[in-house]
Amino acid sequence: MLAKTFGSAVHGVDATKIDIEVNVGQGTKFYMSGLPDSAVKESEHRVESAIKYHGFNMPRQKIVVNLAPADIRKEGSAYDLPIALGILKASGQVSAPELESYVVMGELALDGVLRPIKGVLPIAIEARKNGFKGFILPKENANEAAIVNNLNVIGVKTIKEAVDFMEGDIDIAPLVVDTRDIFLSEIEHHDTDFKDVQGQENIKRAMEIAAAGGHNVIMIGPPGAGKTMLAKRLSSILPPLSLQEALETTKIHSVAGKLGTDATLIAKRPYRAPHHTVSDVALVGGGGIPQPGEISLAHNGVLFLDELPEFKRSVLEVMRQPMEERFVTISRARVSMDFPANFMLIASMNPCPCGYYNHPEKECICGPGMVQRYLNKISGPLLDRIDLHVEVTPVSFDQMTADRKTESSADIRERVILSREIQQKRFETYKNIHSNAMMESQMVKKVCKINTAGKTLLKTAMEKLGLSARAFDRILKVSRTIADLSSSEDIKIEHLAEAIQYRSLDREGWAG
Repeated sequence: MLAKTFGSAVHGVDATKIDIEVNVGQGTKFYMSGLPDSAVKESEHRVESAIKYHGFNMPRQKIVVNLAPADIRKEGSAYDLPIALGILKASGQVSAPELESYVVMGELALDGVLRPIKGVLPIAIEARKNGFKGFILPKENANEAAIVNNLNVIGVKTIKEAVDFMEGDIDIAPLVVDTRDIFLSEIEHHDTDFKDVQGQENIKRAMEIAAAGGHNVIMIGPPGAGKTMLAKRLSSILPPLSLQEALETTKIHSVAGKLGTDATLIAKRPYRAPHHTVSDVALVGGGGIPQPGEISLAHNGVLFLDELPEFKRSVLEVMRQPMEERFVTISRARVSMDFPANFMLIASMNPCPCGYYNHPEKECICGPGMVQRYLNKISGPLLDRIDLHVEVTPVSFDQMTADRKTESSADIRERVILSREIQQKRFETYKNIHSNAMMESQMVKKVCKINTAGKTLLKTAMEKLGLSARAFDRILKVSRTIADLSSSEDIKIEHLAEAIQYRSLDREGWAG
């Protein structure tokens, strides 16, 4: 007898419908076809144990399981439940008249308990797209799947519960989640706030400009100056995620298995801070089964690289293309996958190996040329993609103990949102440009026009400070953002002057 169930395979951040055909007939042995990996092949033993544990019989006949389309690689243990239900129906132990109306996924324990799986959100989206009535899955994943409306999400704890539901012996109400309500309740909640930061007003200003224009930032300063503390608070002043951005972000974290059990929509911008020992595959994504890396997990949020020169050069160089294209392509012999990677890079570094070059109080003990060699660990092309270079100085005792009210993240975020709205209107006719940082060189000339006095100032700055040619476009982009924060239609002298000071590492002689 032939039975059919439906599952899904996740590739990249999208899912593909999989037909799971089970035939029980004359003969012996268990056969599986359709490019299954080892985890899928091993399902035979888990399925047999789970079926027997709940009082059903594993047929002692020839069982053929086909996973179609046969040319798509099937990976993971999430096919256990649909295979088990297919065997029970094909052997006549259950009738399950509506089995083909549902997508079914779940890993089975030996006692028939369902374990949570990865990639639930893209699977649910694909199920709705293909017109399925519902989605039967482990109860721990139900909240995540319920983000998708117009789909009956049935969370079950065991294979027996799934069978009883399909037979009509028990009634399980579809889980309903108000996605918009969850989104609105979470969107304004942040664990960190700029009001807790005493002093560092110039750094806060640089962070505000970065958030307003989507600019990348590198902070240079001695140990303990507050670089990490400031970076952690950047996401609290970024504009709130739109519902579409929240769904995109949740899909990536779902595929990577980073949501955890009972998780639902990600409503806050992600903040990722990988250690400097991270590999290039872990950073950009990849592996035998391609998975999103740290830059994709930071999509629509912040990627913080602390102690930038300590990262391997090969790791930093693989970021160059994703920083420009806003996505990363992982190519393998059989498949090529695109993972989104639209992130803001915030980097920090000590100015030298000892950490005290240019320190106002402590003396640097590094030998001649060591500061420049330390800086040279970061390549020119990577620095070219960082708009703001900010020097961070230590906070004095008086500033730390001052009983002075500082501006909160909410106040700063209001100005950032207004600036982003101006940019959104400016770039509404451009498909993939949403902020000043995304502008190409030709667009910079068109959007960032400066008057004669501005050109004179910029020429003088480049000559006297010895700024490199790559600083020219960056200064114009940043000055455009500063003008937007001031609600100014034109780039004025004061906007250019402020932007020029954020190019520390381009100055000749900065490293001695």
